[in-house]
Amino acid sequence: MISSSMNNQRLDSIIREKGEVREGQPGFWQFDYRDRAVLVMTDEAHDRMRIISPVVEVTEIGEEIWLMALSANFDRALDARYAINGDYLWSAFIHPLGLLTQPQFEDALDQVVTLANNFGTSFSSTDLVFGGGGETE
Repeated sequence: MISSSMNNQRLDSIIREKGEVREGQPGFWQFDYRDRAVLVMTDEAHDRMRIISPVVEVTEIGEEIWLMALSANFDRALDARYAINGDYLWSAFIHPLGLLTQPQFEDALDQVVTLANNFGTSFSSTDLVFGGGGETE
């Protein structure tokens, strides 16, 4: 039986089809996708993969915007999420590497970029909003 598990070699081929890689080696790729900087990092030994894109420096975000971004993680961000690391807010998607399919990776890449682009407006990663409204009483 041939394994269909995702690995660094397969992911490298997929990423290079998406755009020009500025920096690339097994386990780390940096490239532009839809005019946005994207990083993909993997750890084959621990079966992890993440796609991230910088959104904004945390010092530029007021309390109201923080609350909107956290709320979006609940109902509008779907599979991608807003996350903080260092001095930046990031759009991020994290998944087991071996279980990842090419269509899942491509969808996740689109969601990460869309979520980053929609920061400050709809805060959504797609047109779908989980639960329809997002507000609870």
